[in-house]
Amino acid sequence: MAITEQDSHEQTDANALAWGADAPRGGKAVMARILKENATVPLFFGQTMIQSLRDVGYNHTTSALCEHVDNAIQAGATEIRVYFRQVGKRGEYQIDAGVYDNGPGMSPTVLKVATALGGSTTFGNRNDIGRFGMGMKTAALSMSPVMELYSWQEPGAIYSMTLDVDAIGKDRSNLIELPEPQLLTALPDEVAELFTKPMSYPKDHLEQELLASSSKDIADCLGRSGTIVYMPQCDRLTYTKSGTLADHAVKEMARVYRRALGAGLKLFVNNRRIEPVDPTYSMSNARHMRLEELQVKLSRLIVSKQVPIKMSERGEETAPVTIKLYRLPVEEWSSLPRKILRNDLKVFDDNTVSILRNDREVFAGPMPWLTTRHSVAHWYRVQIDFPGALDEAFGVAANKQGVRLKGYVEDAIKEAIGGEITTINDEIKRFQGQQAATREPAKPSASEAKAADVDSFQQNPLPGAITPEEEAQLEENLRGLAVTLKRGDETQEQALERVKNSKYIIDFKHDEYWPFYDVKHQFGRVILTVNTAHPFFSELYEPVRKIEASQADGDGGTVGATPTATKPEPIIALDLLLLSLARTQSRLGDASEENRRLLDALRREWSETYRIQLTA
Repeated sequence: MAITEQDSHEQTDANALAWGADAPRGGKAVMARILKENATVPLFFGQTMIQSLRDVGYNHTTSALCEHVDNAIQAGATEIRVYFRQVGKRGEYQIDAGVYDNGPGMSPTVLKVATALGGSTTFGNRNDIGRFGMGMKTAALSMSPVMELYSWQEPGAIYSMTLDVDAIGKDRSNLIELPEPQLLTALPDEVAELFTKPMSYPKDHLEQELLASSSKDIADCLGRSGTIVYMPQCDRLTYTKSGTLADHAVKEMARVYRRALGAGLKLFVNNRRIEPVDPTYSMSNARHMRLEELQVKLSRLIVSKQVPIKMSERGEETAPVTIKLYRLPVEEWSSLPRKILRNDLKVFDDNTVSILRNDREVFAGPMPWLTTRHSVAHWYRVQIDFPGALDEAFGVAANKQGVRLKGYVEDAIKEAIGGEITTINDEIKRFQGQQAATREPAKPSASEAKAADVDSFQQNPLPGAITPEEEAQLEENLRGLAVTLKRGDETQEQALERVKNSKYIIDFKHDEYWPFYDVKHQFGRVILTVNTAHPFFSELYEPVRKIEASQADGDGGTVGATPTATKPEPIIALDLLLLSLARTQSRLGDASEENRRLLDALRREWSETYRIQLTA
């Protein structure tokens, strides 16, 4: 092909530009021409901007697809379908993505505007989900170099538009204009097949509810109006397999759009309908309500407050924010198998705080500055609703990924419910402490029994050993001790029997002002008391106990089962660490009053130092 004089000049000037090897050739030519001729500089270089939009950055593929779902909901769609079509061999999969909705569709003019960057018929409107007219384009191009749009407002009259990054990058025009929409009488075959053929995942095709049973039915099933965003040959996806992409989309969208789903929106991913998932467990039609194992299915609303928040820190105009605090039924749920809590209820997914903008969730996760870093935060939820007028105050970006609350907003929220959160933290800590103290009646724990069994091997015996004759004389003393150490589900006689047969005893107490442990040596018994109010319990003891419980659930065993001789369970190892400390402190403390005072001072200072390290 002959090279023109203009091309030659552009190539010479382009060589002076330090552009990357994969930079758009058309953009490079335009830049060289402008530099050479001192021509008018456009506000946007279309060739480079369209490529830059591919790197706007979404947290994951699902968050990009949510842009299309947002648009469909905002347009009034009642049915939305998301597709991940996978073809090819293992390791060489090609995935096409698509989103269909049965909304009102777009006229040719509106379709053309919607394809333009910044084009929107609702720009700046804060009363709905979208605002900027960029989401559809940036989301699609973040996944694929091509975005195909199909929209219709009457059957058999489908208008289409295409954004192709490579084609735009080759264009040498200073001003890039969109072509006119094309009129089609039917969808292209590869797009139509999304609606008539099962996806490769789920593998059981009986799980898939197709939109149309055959190509003949497509026109009727698509309805009188609708829109399709199609992204072929995606090259930038979070996962390489359609199954993983679909599962992640279901998990996220079920929560993000829970209110729309609860109000009747039909949302499908790979032909499977999504049910709403409510992290606050307050929706009566959420998925967890179907779990037969739950006697109590709903959380309890502790407080609901409407708080005026300033739109800007120095301004006076405010908008209302609704803050709700829910307490999960910890008393009933804590005894459920770990599998149900973790996999079915997802109590431990760290979705402690859920923030919704105009009924659409924009954040779900932990907020330690508001709640706590302790494990008790799994057992309550904070839900915050704010209007679009507070976007700047809540730090919501154009792609609606997360929040970055201004300091004055954090202060207002904490002032509104900080007291209630402190109360609920204490309540759950106290309950967990009581649960830890609830063990099999009349029997020493495995840890207590282990410590007693090996006591004869200890090099230094405890002082004041009790002979069998003296033991009989101490019956009344032991009976009094048993009263103070009685477990919640024991009778007095069972408690006495256990204390008589125990040389080492672990007890639990909840006291905000106590050190994390206490030791007493009475009537030949080493008594260790663990303080469930100290962060040692919530940050170390209780998590180790829960790990043990989860392993026991997985193995079909029970917590506290007899450990092997060579490998005790972690919770028993932790108990033995504390009991060995208690034994040593008892032996040294009984030697002299000075030792006892020194060890007590050590215990208190160590406990306070440990508390600060865990919580400050």
